[in-house]
Amino acid sequence: MTIPVDPSPPGSAGPQGAPEPPPYDPSAAMSVRGLWKRFGQKIAVHGVSLDVPRGSFYGLVGPNGAGKTTMLSMATGLLRPDFGTAWVQGVDLWARPDEAKATLGVLPDGVRLFDRLTGRQLLAYAGMLRGMDKATVVERSNDLLQAFDLGADADTFVVDYSAGMTKKIALGSAMIHAPRTLVLDEPFEAVDPVSAANIRDILKDYVSGGGTVIVSSHVMDLVQRMCDHVAVMAAGQVLAAGTVDEVRGEQSLEDRFVDLVGGRQHSEGLSWLRGS
Repeated sequence: MTIPVDPSPPGSAGPQGAPEPPPYDPSAAMSVRGLWKRFGQKIAVHGVSLDVPRGSFYGLVGPNGAGKTTMLSMATGLLRPDFGTAWVQGVDLWARPDEAKATLGVLPDGVRLFDRLTGRQLLAYAGMLRGMDKATVVERSNDLLQAFDLGADADTFVVDYSAGMTKKIALGSAMIHAPRTLVLDEPFEAVDPVSAANIRDILKDYVSGGGTVIVSSHVMDLVQRMCDHVAVMAAGQVLAAGTVDEVRGEQSLEDRFVDLVGGRQHSEGLSWLRGS
């Protein structure tokens, strides 16, 4: 299927001949409909429609190049879709972006930070951008620094943070305004096991308080243990979506994922690695 060179604005129907997506779900924390994105001749996302229930811990899994990051970028307003749109807490993201984004906290893939600020300054900057008053910013910054075990490094420049510390301060920046929906692309990458356990506890408490977490991850066991809903993406399309139990059936999530996505390689050609 070919996407025209000059696509219509977000919210328009998909490419000619594409099926009409179903109506969006106003009760969902996030409802995306008919999202398409092309880069050159490659169609990265093929008409994805997906509903994330409010109060859920939602996992998005897929192989490298599946379109997960592209889809999440369009669903959070970081990347303009060729077709389709997204609703966040019932608000059309592309028609009313300020209102929709106020309810979102986003940790994008490959996040770039103002790393010549200290950790404390970066959190304050994130809070001020959200229009928070100074006293609230200071209080929440201190809470986040302690929760993420960054108190001793609060006044260290972020450029001097390790990869795991950088991930944690970026997550704190996404949470400081108490968003109703968190969208986290690979939040546990480069994070040590103790910090990862602390982050999982923080996110579980957030969900138990009514928040919604959408997390992209390659670690199937982590998603199976942490999430209550999951969607499997490959080649820019959603292959399966639902509760974790519905998607995996009688298998582990990893085995079900491999069955859906395929591509498992055999090692006959590496006989030289085996002992003689």
